Amino acid sequence: MNSSHELITIYSGSEIQVILLRGLLEEEGIFSIIQNEFQSGIAAGFGGGTSNTIRLKIHEYDLEKAQPIIENFISNN
Repeated sequence: MNSSHELITIYSGSEIQVILLRGLLEEEGIFSIIQNEFQSGIAAGFGGGTSNTIRLKIHEYDLEKAQPIIENFISNN
């Protein structure tokens, strides 16, 4: 697999913040995945992470397009 297809973490924070940023990225056609280890741990029967440690990941090849959106989001929150 080409390294540009790797998923990279671009943001971590509360679930609400991650969902808001994901929406902004989707408006620009950038696919993202939410990694929520806390919810995954609960579903599996054990804890993992905290409820405020939720990560948003995108493909590395989208990073350049996503960077201004991420920076604007962080500076306004």
